[in-house]
Amino acid sequence: MMIMLDLQSETPIYMQLKNKIIEGIASKQLNPGDPLPSVRNLAQDLGINMHTVNKAYQLLKQDGIIHIHRQKGVVINPDGMPEADDSYVTLLKEQLRPLLSESICRGMGEEEILSYCKGIMEEIKKGGDKT
Repeated sequence: MMIMLDLQSETPIYMQLKNKIIEGIASKQLNPGDPLPSVRNLAQDLGINMHTVNKAYQLLKQDGIIHIHRQKGVVINPDGMPEADDSYVTLLKEQLRPLLSESICRGMGEEEILSYCKGIMEEIKKGGDKT
């Protein structure tokens, strides 16, 4: 899986990295049990600080998305992604609300917003990144 980061983005690099790994899992480019590069190797490959990679990995570990083993290294959770429980749904709603509110303020209608959501979902399922 090729990870492309936007160093000019307002989104912190560690969040971009976390999001790209999750998207890789969603698009089936990464599967349960697949290894990820070590912190040092990924930082070198991407030309970013090791602490940035470590922060992304720690967030993924906290969310149950990856496991970090001393012998095996970093792997995608062999049991798969955690289920979308009530706390995740609450978080999803909290994150969507401001985006939807701003979209409405900017004159976007429900059908247009849903069309973008559907398009993005299709891109992810096809393994593409059109951002």
